[in-house]
Amino acid sequence: MLISENCFIEVSDLYANNFQSNLTVEEYQREGGNNIKLSIPNDVLEEHRKIENADCIIFLYPVWWSDCPAMMKGWFDRVYCLGYAYGQVAELPKMKIIKQGIVICTAGHPNKFLEEIGIAQSMEKVMLEDRLGTRFQHKEMLILGGTLAIDEVRKEHLGQISELVKKIGVKCD
Repeated sequence: MLISENCFIEVSDLYANNFQSNLTVEEYQREGGNNIKLSIPNDVLEEHRKIENADCIIFLYPVWWSDCPAMMKGWFDRVYCLGYAYGQVAELPKMKIIKQGIVICTAGHPNKFLEEIGIAQSMEKVMLEDRLGTRFQHKEMLILGGTLAIDEVRKEHLGQISELVKKIGVKCD
């Protein structure tokens, strides 16, 4: 869909790339000790490059225990590092403000259930306000719930994604 909207797409498939989601000892010392003199690993710098080239980032994942999988959480832990995403200092490049941040997640439970028990609101608060935060001009989250009955929700979900793609094209032109 995005290809037909003339968007350049660069994918970070964390699993296919064997992304290391755990901080190394040196990364922990850098982050926890507020020590910007310690180096940033090359795989993290590569993700920084992708961020700097992006007008829109789409975070796509299945909901696991009311949140993103550990692999994605580890991406935020490592990529949103000291001096880049927070705690900026003059000698290090600062993360740019990205035009559009989209979170799309699939969930087994129907959206109505997730909303009734407050999980949907909690997921939105964590992803949009904390993880994406002020780093994105426009933020949106789409929870595609009810996937345990995928045949019943497939058409609706595809329609929601199609509408979202139209909005992305407008904001990223």
